[in-house]
Amino acid sequence: MDSRSLLIIGLSLAAASGAAYLIFPYLSGDVRGEKRQAHLLTRGPVARGDRQVDATARRKQVADSLKELEQRNAKQKKRSLETRIAQAGLSLSKQGYLIASCFAGGLTALLIFLLSGNPIFGGAGLVIGGFGLPSVWLSTMTKRRLKKFTLEFPNAVDVIIRGVKAGLPLADCLRIIASEAAEPVRGEFRQIIEAQTLGLSISEAVERMPERIPTPEANFFAIVITIQQKAGGNLGEALSNLSRVLRERKKMADKVKAMSSEARASAYIIGSLPIAVALLVYITSPAYIEQLWLKETGRVVLFACFCMMAFGTFVMNKMISFDI
Repeated sequence: MDSRSLLIIGLSLAAASGAAYLIFPYLSGDVRGEKRQAHLLTRGPVARGDRQVDATARRKQVADSLKELEQRNAKQKKRSLETRIAQAGLSLSKQGYLIASCFAGGLTALLIFLLSGNPIFGGAGLVIGGFGLPSVWLSTMTKRRLKKFTLEFPNAVDVIIRGVKAGLPLADCLRIIASEAAEPVRGEFRQIIEAQTLGLSISEAVERMPERIPTPEANFFAIVITIQQKAGGNLGEALSNLSRVLRERKKMADKVKAMSSEARASAYIIGSLPIAVALLVYITSPAYIEQLWLKETGRVVLFACFCMMAFGTFVMNKMISFDI
């Protein structure tokens, strides 16, 4: 045999040997055995990996929901006049509020002008009465309404917890609160039910509550409901934790109020002391103190003192106010 034939036979044997080496494990069952062994060894970790994937997806949904709510709250920081009126629980329209502000500004300017006889003070009274007094009144009404809501809201959450644990749907629990709770909680949950009637989902309807009630409690409730509707979970347990947090916040607020009572009493005394001294001086020596509003220099000094007292009262109020 020549060298060419020997080369062909050698290459054929090498090819046959390589093919046999590759095919033999499949024919003998070694590959199937290794796959089965690998499956048995990794079945537990694979299941745990599935659970980890589910937990990761759930955390991602929660993070996305929180990010959406944060973006919505950031947009709500610039509140319109209609939103402020709604937060105060007033039935006034924007035009009605503006008319009332103009009336208050004109009345204040007229009174100050009649008392001082100075048109500059009358202009200052117009600004104070037209912009300052209505804004302060609106803020006071809003704080009063939010305080009532904060006191009653944990009871409403407890109603939802008991209803969910008893097997009632969440919508039925909301209807119970909308019909039996105290105001302003009843009115807010009634708006949620009305929004559902118009076709919104529960999470979308609840997400509108922090717009009307800008409190951490309402924001927490909207976050819990939104996350539960999107990611699932035990709603009763989540609301139980929320109820506990709300009550602990109330306890902390009461504790802070008790600890700052001395500072608040001092602020009240310091703020009322100039007025009390002025009244006593007027009772004992009216001709002495009348120079403050009879003379031009006295009126300027009196106006400057009023501005400084207002600024000092504002600063003391901020010093004794704590965010919980």
